[in-house]
Amino acid sequence: MRIRLDLAYDGTDFRGWAKQPGLRTVQGELEAALDTVLRTTGSAVTVAGRTDTGVHARGQVAHLDLEEDQLATLVSRGHATATEMLVRRLNGCLDPDLRLHRAAEAPAGFDARFSAVWRRYAYRIADVPDLVDPLQRHHVVAWERRLDVDAMNEASGSLIGLNDFAAFCRKRPGATTIRSLIELEWERIDGIVTASVRADAFCHSMVRSLVGCVTAVGVGRQRPEWVAQVLAAKVRDPAVAVAPAHGLTLEEVGYPTDSELAAQAEGARRRRELP
Repeated sequence: MRIRLDLAYDGTDFRGWAKQPGLRTVQGELEAALDTVLRTTGSAVTVAGRTDTGVHARGQVAHLDLEEDQLATLVSRGHATATEMLVRRLNGCLDPDLRLHRAAEAPAGFDARFSAVWRRYAYRIADVPDLVDPLQRHHVVAWERRLDVDAMNEASGSLIGLNDFAAFCRKRPGATTIRSLIELEWERIDGIVTASVRADAFCHSMVRSLVGCVTAVGVGRQRPEWVAQVLAAKVRDPAVAVAPAHGLTLEEVGYPTDSELAAQAEGARRRRELP
């Protein structure tokens, strides 16, 4: 049976999601806790979106495949179900910077990674001195100059749609950099400049590169049309700084209706191409 896991973490002290020998990662900690709770070895989870070092998550999704009798051992004599007990026991093993919110049997065809239709991140910036809160320093970036949100929204519009985002991605051999960017909008929320960035998927460092590019417009260093020129060039521009990781949070992952999960997963495995 397949179990969907909904989790959150503060990425400050993690070296990203993906398990790496000798390093503390979200996947490594979660799989070790699963082995402890389930009395197994080699637990393996599949995640909706791998986050980089220092990046946080409020709405991360993963899945785990289990035999039914493995889950049955967690059934409580009280009123808690096996999946409720899984959440309780995992949280008892995990450090406070990683929390499992929910666990539930997944519907047929569900794949945490390939069934997802979009991922949404938020990037938060305090660009005024009296908004720089030491208690929020791990997830809000302190910016030295005030940002023009209207200019940033004007610049962001040219990035929306199905495009080759090679200029904003760290390339991997054989991997495509074509993505469908659904949303890149900026607003001030309680004074904090907040970007909402949503796409079918993201390549490595893409969100932070988009933020670095658009904020160059926000401080007046570049004009809004420059962003479209960077996109069209399809190569990394040295004028585009990659924004700090700690301002970025994975907020939520979107999935289709249960009846469309399998078809979405099959389609997402195909290589993206521009028309």
